[in-house]
Amino acid sequence: QVKLVESGGGLVQAGGSLRLSCTASTSIFTIDAMGWYRQAPGKQRELVALITNADTTNYSDSVKGRFTISRDSAKAAVYLQMNNLKREDTALYYCYLDPGPWYSNDYWGQGTQVTVSS
Repeated sequence: QVKLVESGGGLVQAGGSLRLSCTASTSIFTIDAMGWYRQAPGKQRELVALITNADTTNYSDSVKGRFTISRDSAKAAVYLQMNNLKREDTALYYCYLDPGPWYSNDYWGQGTQVTVSS
């Protein structure tokens, strides 16, 4: 029943910035972690960044130093600030939510497209 609403994707030139947002549209009582994955054509879905309820973070090596993940627990929201974007960052970005062991499933957003030109 949890729905994740994503926004912030779009077309940007190399070197530019975007900020992705994801918010749970329904009530949820526990969250172990939220994050972002991405999938480019012909490639498997990969982790971009993750933040836990203890505020520990994990980044893909390819985005370290360029992307920053943050959260707002009161809003059940997660954000991804993407700076110095590269053509290799072009992908469909999916929001991810792990509600913890009392739930049977993790949850995924529908995806928001990020396209980096030039």
